[in-house]
Amino acid sequence: MLPEVITEEDWDRVVPDETVMRPGAADLCAGLGLAGASLTRYPEGSQPVYAVGDEHVLKLFPAAAAQDGITEARVLSHVEGRLPVPTPRVHAAGAYENGWRYVLMSRLTGEDLATAWPRAPRAARERVVTEAAETLAALHALDPEPLADVLGPGDWGAFLERQRSRAVERQRERGLSPEWLDQIPDFLASVTLPCATDGAAAQHALLHTEFMRQHLTVEPADGWRLTGLLDFEPAMIGDRAYDFVGVGLFVTRAEPGLLARFMKAYGRTYDPRQLLAYTLLHVYSNLPWYLRELPAPPAPRLDALAETWFGQGT
Repeated sequence: MLPEVITEEDWDRVVPDETVMRPGAADLCAGLGLAGASLTRYPEGSQPVYAVGDEHVLKLFPAAAAQDGITEARVLSHVEGRLPVPTPRVHAAGAYENGWRYVLMSRLTGEDLATAWPRAPRAARERVVTEAAETLAALHALDPEPLADVLGPGDWGAFLERQRSRAVERQRERGLSPEWLDQIPDFLASVTLPCATDGAAAQHALLHTEFMRQHLTVEPADGWRLTGLLDFEPAMIGDRAYDFVGVGLFVTRAEPGLLARFMKAYGRTYDPRQLLAYTLLHVYSNLPWYLRELPAPPAPRLDALAETWFGQGT
């Protein structure tokens, strides 16, 4: 019932079209024993995701992203019940038709933290940041080896070199100005990052890679308790510091004192320059967007930017 989606053109034509997607989602739900359940599509996210009734969520992955569906199911099963906050429980996962895959999971309670954050008083923000840090620390403490057959990048050092080789071009494509672009090669060359050749592979962890407010849920009516962590499809195995890109850019967001609190609760601090280097090397890096969303230093210097976004004073 869902057509094949392999190319970007297929994706743009099929995935946003609810006259195509909804009948397929309903057909799949019927086959999973949820015939007649209400379907409400979430407006955000790269994949089509539906609330199914009050208790379930159906996430769909076209052929072009089939591996992400396998990753999501495997990682969710691996972390279930092992973190300080709930994660979605997998009820069913597998192939549908025409290359599509699905994951049917439990629905987390609470509200999207990104939506709730503007209403949160300072004390609530500090509580959420502390609980989020404890959650990330617990995730990083899990043994990633059982997931090595489905999670990349495999050779962390080679991954960093690939990212480094396109770092300038990647930001140029996103519209970064020359005054920033010209600094990137020397800045990256000046920052030492761990790779497999220096024994760091033994310290590699299961990474969420998009640890951000949009993937955390919170219950404001219950003292702003953190109620969940979701969206594990981009998970990787690698250096723990890589996950702090999302923390600094999308959780603490240069709000004074919050990153220092996060790192204290996490149990480790990181060099701001290392975290900015990982920001430039991140799979989804978009420095022009970040510069529009977050405070920038008075002078356009990457060293100053590292301190502004990832310094312990922020």
